[in-house]
Amino acid sequence: MVGRSGVRAEVPAVEDTMSLTPQDGDAPEDSGRHGGKGGGDRSADRRRRRRRALRWSASVLAVVILGTAGAGYLYYQHLNANIKSDDLNLGDAKDRAAKTQANAAGQTALNILLIGSDARDSAENQKLGGARDTFDGTPLADVQMLLHVSADRTNMSVVSMPRDTLIDIPKCTDPDTGQSYGASSRAMTNESLGRGGAGCTVATWEKLTDIHIDHFMMIDFSGVVSMADAIGGVPVCVDANVYSHTSTGKGSGLKLEEGTTSIKGKQALQWLRTRYGFEDDTDLARAKAQHMYMNSMVRELRANAKLTNPNKLRKLAEAATKAITVDDGLDTITKMYDLANELQKVPTERITMTTMPNRYDTYDTGRVVPTEDADKLFRLVREDIALDGKDEKKATASPSPTVTDTAVADEDIAVQVHNSTRTGTLAPVSGRASAVTGLLKDKGLTGAVADTSAATSEETTVIRYPSADLQADALRVAKVLGIPAGQVKKSTDVSGVTLFVGGDWRSGTKYEAPDKKEDDDTTPSSAQAMNGADESQCMHVDPAYTW
Repeated sequence: MVGRSGVRAEVPAVEDTMSLTPQDGDAPEDSGRHGGKGGGDRSADRRRRRRRALRWSASVLAVVILGTAGAGYLYYQHLNANIKSDDLNLGDAKDRAAKTQANAAGQTALNILLIGSDARDSAENQKLGGARDTFDGTPLADVQMLLHVSADRTNMSVVSMPRDTLIDIPKCTDPDTGQSYGASSRAMTNESLGRGGAGCTVATWEKLTDIHIDHFMMIDFSGVVSMADAIGGVPVCVDANVYSHTSTGKGSGLKLEEGTTSIKGKQALQWLRTRYGFEDDTDLARAKAQHMYMNSMVRELRANAKLTNPNKLRKLAEAATKAITVDDGLDTITKMYDLANELQKVPTERITMTTMPNRYDTYDTGRVVPTEDADKLFRLVREDIALDGKDEKKATASPSPTVTDTAVADEDIAVQVHNSTRTGTLAPVSGRASAVTGLLKDKGLTGAVADTSAATSEETTVIRYPSADLQADALRVAKVLGIPAGQVKKSTDVSGVTLFVGGDWRSGTKYEAPDKKEDDDTTPSSAQAMNGADESQCMHVDPAYTW
C-alpha cells in the first residue's frame, strides 16, 4: 500500500492470533480461528500463511502509544520523516458513524483502531513473514484491535476482532488511484485492508459497530523485534515447560521453562504467534497470550526506570516511527506525543482487554460471526461505559444518541412495521404489524407500511435504520410511539427505517418500556475480559507440548 506521501507503507497485521516465520509450520491447519483443519488448494494455503504472520503486531503497537510519551521530542525532524500516513476513512458518508460528542464536562472519548497487515513489502518483513511467493502482494488486516479511551481518561477498553470474522465490508475508494471497491457481504474482515488501505478497515469497523474512529495505527514485523529489544524484554509466564513444536514441523518454536521469563526479539515473536502449546491449541488461546504480553509490556514501559535513559528512549522512538503507518491526524511527532500523553493518564489497573464475542458461522464452520453479546460490547464502548465495571453510578436514563440530520415531515417518513412478537413459549400475535401500522397512521406517519412476511422473534421492541441519513427519521418514529431512544439501532440488516414490534408489546396502543436490568451495562463473559494490572496471569500449557 502506498501512502499519500508516496512511500510504501511498511505494515503488518494486528489481531488476536499470531504467527510469523517460515518455521511456523501451522499454516496448513490455520484456516479457522479455533484451530479447524485446513485443506484446499495451494492458493488457499498461501492466504492462510499470510494471515497468520502478523497477529502479534497489534498488541505491541498499542503498547508503543501507551508507554512512550516523551520519546518523540528526542530529534523531532528526523522522527517526523520516519512517519508514513494515509487517509483515515475511505468509506461513503452514509456508512460512517457520527462523531463522538463531548460529555457534560466537555471531554471527548478517543477511539483508535490498531491494525496489523501481513504485507511482505520489505526484505526484513519477507524474512519474518515467510511465504516468498506472496512478496508485495495484496495485504490482509489479520490483526484488528479497537482501543477506546474514556472521555474522562479514567479507563481504557480494547476490543479485538477475530481474523476470520465474516462481516459486510462497505464500498471504499482508494484516494491515491481513484479505484472504487464495491460493497461486499459476508466477507472476511481482514480483506478490508486490500481495498484501498487502512481507511477501508476503519470504514468496515464503523459500519459494523457504529463507533466513530478518530485514528488508526499499523505496525510491521521488524518493528516488533526492534521495540522489544529497545525495551529490554517483557516478562511472560507459563505454568509448565513448553515447546511449541510438532513432529510434522508445526508450531512457533517457542521453548520456555516453567515460570516467568523476560523475552525479547525473536523469542517475543514466537510467544505472540504461538498456538500449538497454549491451552486448547486454538486462536482463542493465542489471543489470550497476546493480551497477556500487551498488559505486561505496558507495565514494563511504565515501571522500568531504565527507560528514562535517553539512548533507550531514542531507540524505541526510532523503531516505533519506522514501524508504523498512521492516519493524517497523527502524522507528526507532536500529534503522537499529545496522544501518548492522553493515553498515559489511564491507570494500568483500569485497562481492560477483550475479544469480540463470536460464534461459528452456520454455513462456514471455519469462520465466525458476531453474536448479540458483540452488539452489547459495542454499545458499551459507544456509550463510554467502562468494561471493568468500575464506573461511578450513572443516570438510569439511556443517553441520547447523536443525531447528524433532521427528520423529514411526519407524513414523508417511510417506515416498515414487522411483527416480531413470537417468543420461546408464545406464538406470534396475529395482525400485530397491521395494528401498530394503523397506530402510526393515526399519529400522522402515513408512510407506515405493515410487513406481511412471517413473524420473527425480538425480545424487546426495536427500531433499526441502515444509514446515518435515516437516523433522525427512526428517532422520530420512536418518539411518536414512546419507544426509548436506546432501542433505536443502526443496522445493515434493513434497507430502511424498520420497526420490529417485539414480545414486550403484544397488545395495546401504548408502549411500556421494560424495566432496565441491573446488569445491562456489565461486560459479557464471552468477551473474556483481562485486566491490565493483573500480574498473576500465566498461560496454561497443553501437556502434549511440555518437555
